[in-house]
Amino acid sequence: MKKIIIIGGGFAGLSALSVFCRCKSRDFEITLINEKDKASFLPMLPDCLGRGVAPEYLLFDLAGLSAKKHFNFIMDKVSGINLEKKEVIASKVNLNYDFLIIASGSETNFYGNSQLRDCSFKLDNAQDAGLMRGALDNYDCFLIFGAGYTGIEVATNLRIYLEKRKIDKRIVIIERSAAMLGPLAQWMKDYVSDNLKRLNIEVLLNSSLDKVEGSKIRLTGGATFDNSMLIWTAGVKTSDFIQNLNVEKNPQGRIKVDEYLRVNNTCFAAGDAAYFSRNNIFLRMAVQFAIAQGNCCAKNIIRSAQGKRFIKFKPVDLGLIIPMANNRAAGRILGVNMKGFLPVFFHYLMCIYRSYSLRNKLGIIKDLTGINA
Repeated sequence: MKKIIIIGGGFAGLSALSVFCRCKSRDFEITLINEKDKASFLPMLPDCLGRGVAPEYLLFDLAGLSAKKHFNFIMDKVSGINLEKKEVIASKVNLNYDFLIIASGSETNFYGNSQLRDCSFKLDNAQDAGLMRGALDNYDCFLIFGAGYTGIEVATNLRIYLEKRKIDKRIVIIERSAAMLGPLAQWMKDYVSDNLKRLNIEVLLNSSLDKVEGSKIRLTGGATFDNSMLIWTAGVKTSDFIQNLNVEKNPQGRIKVDEYLRVNNTCFAAGDAAYFSRNNIFLRMAVQFAIAQGNCCAKNIIRSAQGKRFIKFKPVDLGLIIPMANNRAAGRILGVNMKGFLPVFFHYLMCIYRSYSLRNKLGIIKDLTGINA
């Protein structure tokens, strides 16, 4: 019986797991390792703030799933992988494998600054969202570092949170580069910028954090903000055990994989942990790619065990959306540029579809629509 280990219970890991669970051959012993006993539905974490989505509807019980689907679940933190010995090293146990899928996702990057990590709010899981929402009323100003997708979603949700309570507080997005939203099309940036102005959300470009003294925050250039919540969305990285893995990686620590998503003949990587290139274009981090890669990794492991040829990973890009909490969004869906309410509708339609359970789907719908509120 082949021993298969999946590291990570996010979109990629659960996608791979579902393939193994559907496989008619039971010549596999599947073990899922995840640091927490519940998986968080990451795309909707900002909605816990402005739209009032309960964090409990963004959690999925991995331990309960293991009992139902008959696989092993270990709640533990992976600290290393020995690719030569085919061994996963965790804090409580070491496990040998025949095949391994690294699907451990990504986490907020504090760039080695422990003080920054300790004084910041982040959005890595549903617990983080609950902590942030519970602390909002304690601050007079909100500083969001990082003008990417998450930073913009958080800022707009904060504004909606305050408007619902008829409170006027300052919201500022701080971006160290000269433009927000990185390599995205200029029309998207312009649309988002106009909407942020509509919501009275400030954007400070070419700025960064200088000093933090409690809730007093100073930026480079001297601007100082008192009693401010520091929200850090300025970049992500892979898990520490990947950073220490002796394989080719990009600056974020994503593992470079081949056309079959292999790190080597017995180890695969998927989702945010994988750095996949097609026609010299590397895929961005996205839920759609994580799900498809997890699926492909599992199928290739099954095919390898059966002595069949691997299948190449062929990504299909459905598009991207930047949803903002006042029901305005900019995006490109199936090759068509969209802005306004329609891409917002598509965003939440896909979120509900991809949510992990019927209970969570119904809870998200209830909270988004205000039914029984």
